Amino acid sequence: MTFLKKPIVLLVLPLAAVLFSCTARIDGVVRHGGAADITVSATLQPGTAALVRTIRGFMGGGTADANAPLLDAAMIGRSITAAPGVSAASFANENPSAINGRFSIASIGDFLDAGDSEGRFIAFTEGAAAGASSIALSLDRDSAPRFISHLSPELSEYLAALMAPVVSGEDVTKQEYLNIATMVYGRVVADEIAAATIRVSIEFPRSVTAVQGGAARGNRAEFDIPLVDLLVLENPLQYEVRW
Repeated sequence: MTFLKKPIVLLVLPLAAVLFSCTARIDGVVRHGGAADITVSATLQPGTAALVRTIRGFMGGGTADANAPLLDAAMIGRSITAAPGVSAASFANENPSAINGRFSIASIGDFLDAGDSEGRFIAFTEGAAAGASSIALSLDRDSAPRFISHLSPELSEYLAALMAPVVSGEDVTKQEYLNIATMVYGRVVADEIAAATIRVSIEFPRSVTAVQGGAARGNRAEFDIPLVDLLVLENPLQYEVRW
């Protein structure tokens, strides 16, 4: 494994740590016209937090202040604010290992769209009849690196250095990746990654009529996404909601 230059590592380590967080929740509201507000909360589990502190210390980032944030909310907010389609973002630290925040999207069909010739990651359509509106998201090992680089190019570089297949495109199974994580990060962190789930709940303007990859509850669509599925993308992730 190769490390990036120290300034880059120290800059994007908190963002990378979010993807290795073992407790994460995303809640959102999609409105008529496609505008959306998203709230995010994430907490590092003990093993992952210890790993982040160790790497920061090794790279010269300092670990003396126990109250220094491992997840830098201000930096994360700046990175998300700069992402295509985001109109505003604000994040704060609950404690050194936890963040919460929100960001607004003017049109969800434009979220993370940087004029890619290969198409958008999110397809949005809107119609007057029930079931005529939809949002579809598809990620695989070809599209995911572009998706992440549009969210944060530095994060994409760092995850590549950490050998995450979501960025590297390496053809490994989930079990093979967890075996690598065990060798590189240790059993505790690998077990936290294996057990991690990202919980997503999105509210829509009217009752949800169909969901792919999740469940419908009235005007909400809910998803439980295993973190290792996202990091490895052994199989493409495809989600769609109609309302």
